[in-house]
Amino acid sequence: MKNSLSKRKLERYSRQIILKDIGILGQKKIINSKVLIVGIGGLGSPVADLLARCGVGYLGAIDHDKVDISNLQRQILYTSKDVGKFKVDIFKRRIKLINKDVKVKILKEKASEKNLNKIVKDFDIIVDGTDNFKTKFLINKFSLKYKKKLIVGAISKFDGHIFSFDFNNKSSPCLKCFYQSEPSDEVLNCESEGILGTTSNIIGSMQANEVLKNIISSDKSLHSSILVVNLKKLEFRKIKFTKKKGCLCN
Repeated sequence: MKNSLSKRKLERYSRQIILKDIGILGQKKIINSKVLIVGIGGLGSPVADLLARCGVGYLGAIDHDKVDISNLQRQILYTSKDVGKFKVDIFKRRIKLINKDVKVKILKEKASEKNLNKIVKDFDIIVDGTDNFKTKFLINKFSLKYKKKLIVGAISKFDGHIFSFDFNNKSSPCLKCFYQSEPSDEVLNCESEGILGTTSNIIGSMQANEVLKNIISSDKSLHSSILVVNLKKLEFRKIKFTKKKGCLCN
């Protein structure tokens, strides 16, 4: 890996290059990284926006949804002009407007066994921005299979959860280890439960932060843990957990 950057990139990323945890070498790692975002809604939107701005060189997105007017309250990639259009198409255009250097791959499909098995292996870090547990467990399964780093987010009302896993580490638990059984999707349903627009963007920003920390290896304090966030009371709680006997990660 070369230790030099072009004058334009040095200027563009100067405010984070001066951080001693990043520097030129760290910025090169960011530029050379590949991140897949599954679900580019309330969580995936801020993740994509921030990672593009920070210089992640290759961003992938899987989503089959079109922009709905109700999305505009929180999903920052989209505007009123985008209603009725496929999210991945807007994602590709917006990311290029934010940072022309970012390479983009989109998949206009619902995440499934077939497409996740095919695409996950091509990326370094997987970001789960989905809103149902069936898909979350599928993402967990294939991230584990291909030994990827996985950042999971979940939101409802004023609350958020963030998980961080490094499946290169054989001692790492997985998402299935935390949940004794598959929870009801109602707890993640913004339509019935409600969601404050700031909640999704704060939790999504924290997911992006975890991605960058994993790329530059600056801190692993959230690995094998869940961060529970209550934004109404401004309470933060980190819970460490271990592998569950009989789980697929054993």
